[in-house]
Amino acid sequence: PCVLVNWYVPGNAPDENTGMWVVQPEFAGNGRRPLSVVHLDCVARAAHLLPVYGTSFIPEDFQFYDSLDAFRAYFVNNVIDHHTHEFLS
Repeated sequence: PCVLVNWYVPGNAPDENTGMWVVQPEFAGNGRRPLSVVHLDCVARAAHLLPVYGTSFIPEDFQFYDSLDAFRAYFVNNVIDHHTHEFLS
């Protein structure tokens, strides 16, 4: 079994207000997002990403499946469960 991985680049430190790490999509030299097919045994944990919304409103017709393309940065939710909190601490 394998998974398709979208790569993200972490910031230098957790966000001061939330304590969560902020990640941004990685881009290759050609401006495209690199993807990798990785064996499932190589994945330690899945990440729960929360968008960094900014100051503008989200359109009413916004669809959840556009989330990974619509935002420039995401919080890595470290309080989704006990195991994730311990893993990221």
